[in-house]
Amino acid sequence: MATITLLLAVLLVSGCATAPGYDYSAYRADPPRSILVLPPINNTVEVDAPYVYISTVTRPLAEAGYYVYPVAVVDAFMKENGLPDPAEMQSVPLDKIDDIIGPDAVLYTTIEQWGQKYRVLSSDTTVEVKARLIDTDTGVLLWDGSAHAVEGSGNGQGGLLAAVIVALVDQIVDTTADRSHEVARQANFNMVSNSQTGLPLGPYNPEHVTDPRRQ
Repeated sequence: MATITLLLAVLLVSGCATAPGYDYSAYRADPPRSILVLPPINNTVEVDAPYVYISTVTRPLAEAGYYVYPVAVVDAFMKENGLPDPAEMQSVPLDKIDDIIGPDAVLYTTIEQWGQKYRVLSSDTTVEVKARLIDTDTGVLLWDGSAHAVEGSGNGQGGLLAAVIVALVDQIVDTTADRSHEVARQANFNMVSNSQTGLPLGPYNPEHVTDPRRQ
């Protein structure tokens, strides 16, 4: 009887235990104040995706409490110094970035999915990006995340004829860039602000002192 009681107690504790969250120990050891965002590597066929995406990532980082180097200025500086594409920019050694620009951390991103996929009666706009925040002094991974969001054009209302018309209009009128831009904004917000796995609040956000991810 005692054995059965002990077994039940162990099962009860196991069932109530919560799954471990993101490990922020590396971030806590050396939390950054400033972030340099490099243009993303593009693994899709959408050639405009990197610069549409990068225009959406600065705001959530700044609102989280970090100083973010102006992405247009950084991009122009890299190109003027013989680095014309994102892959070459991301290959620059951290010590060079640290010496010349001086950020505490660099955000490296890769676009995995981007743009619209047309179906018979609807279309979905999908954005999926992977991100890594690296300490410029040590090369240590401080945080990583995945930005993902999907927006569908059809909701099934109005009957079959209305759905067909909407689908035709979506395919005739090119609204991919506009939709992808908004979906990317939402994806970045979801990634950065997630209370369980998102980026901890930075020093320029007054609420950072109570953020449990920094404790």
